[in-house]
Amino acid sequence: MFKEALQQLVEGTEGGLAGLLMDSNGIALESYAKEGSPFDIHTIGIEFSVVIGSIRRASSMLDAGEAKEIAVGSDHLITLIRTLGDTYFLALAMKPEGNFGRGRYLMRTAAPKLLAELV
Repeated sequence: MFKEALQQLVEGTEGGLAGLLMDSNGIALESYAKEGSPFDIHTIGIEFSVVIGSIRRASSMLDAGEAKEIAVGSDHLITLIRTLGDTYFLALAMKPEGNFGRGRYLMRTAAPKLLAELV
């Protein structure tokens, strides 16, 4: 179920390269990458799991509520991250010229289904 959801996310987003479902400790539950993707989605997830922890703590200290969505853009990659409760997150790596809005939409609609399967 997770693999198919990640494949739909990546293939349904123009410019999508890879998708990942990971726990907050940096352990991948499932991933999907297009053939020839220039980035390792597991490495991206592990590195960003540390950042997500920091963002969650900062959001809590500011009484801003739960951090739900994080976007990191660079010259060659955009990484969208959607938290799934306190323990998991969904990540989408895409080309900078990709359809950012479509990726966000697909992640937002997939999140409840994925979370229901995780608990």
